[in-house]
Amino acid sequence: MKDLLKDIRSCTLCEKNLPLGAKPIVRFNQNTKILLISQAPGRAVHNTGIDWNDPSGRKLREWLGVTDEQFYNTDYFGVMPMGFCYPGKAKTGDLPPRKECAPLWHKSILDAFKQQPLKILIGAHACKYYLGTKKKLTQQVENYKDYLPQYLPLPHPSPVNRFWRSKNPWFEKDAIPYIRQYIQHKVL
Repeated sequence: MKDLLKDIRSCTLCEKNLPLGAKPIVRFNQNTKILLISQAPGRAVHNTGIDWNDPSGRKLREWLGVTDEQFYNTDYFGVMPMGFCYPGKAKTGDLPPRKECAPLWHKSILDAFKQQPLKILIGAHACKYYLGTKKKLTQQVENYKDYLPQYLPLPHPSPVNRFWRSKNPWFEKDAIPYIRQYIQHKVL
């Protein structure tokens, strides 16, 4: 697994298409219990090299009910984005993740685990890739219990996504307490 991480972190496949160059952000070990699959690292994460080191990460940790110490412990949480490098800025938020990473690396990563971790699918890109397109993101998140124990679909915790959360107050009122309990009692 160390060789796999080394190979991923040295990947430059799409560097010419990245505004800040290649800097793959990924972390896990063979015992990781929860794998976070999101879109791609943001600029702040690219600059620091620390995943979820931004307002989205603080909101995600709040949703999951975990401490920074738990979150950054690879025995508990790993990170495998759809695109491993910062893709650049769009009109609102960042560009979509590069399409090369997931087909190139995800299967090798998933095959390397001793036991399959819970895969938390964060945002539309990850949900579409792993759960398909029959349902929209909101429907997938509403039916999150149907996907457990293999997957847990979530909206992206970005501040840009605050409108989704305001239109769907049931998520933080009803789903988040259950998800916190599930993470604490079933996985951690």
